[in-house]
Amino acid sequence: MNLSQEEWVTQLEADENVVILDVRTEDEYNDGIISNAINIDIHKGQEFISEIEALDKNKKYYVYCRSGARSGKACQIMNELGFEYAYNLEGGILGWDGEIVSP
Repeated sequence: MNLSQEEWVTQLEADENVVILDVRTEDEYNDGIISNAINIDIHKGQEFISEIEALDKNKKYYVYCRSGARSGKACQIMNELGFEYAYNLEGGILGWDGEIVSP
């Protein structure tokens, strides 16, 4: 499910049991993240799938990448793996107005 930044932030703040998931490369992740994000690089193929499958499907996942394309794909994969709540940040971190912190 694609959400605008405003929708993403509003829902994230209202929800409990959430995880912010950054699906960019490690180098991109190290350049700065949305606070409290964990990194699972979508480019790692089967390793990405394995790490995603190990996550708690009862939590709500707020997913982002650089521009929103990879995170959209990640949300699609997560839905196929049985995750009910995976939200894509439209525009990715490039369109993010909020704080960016060091990992």
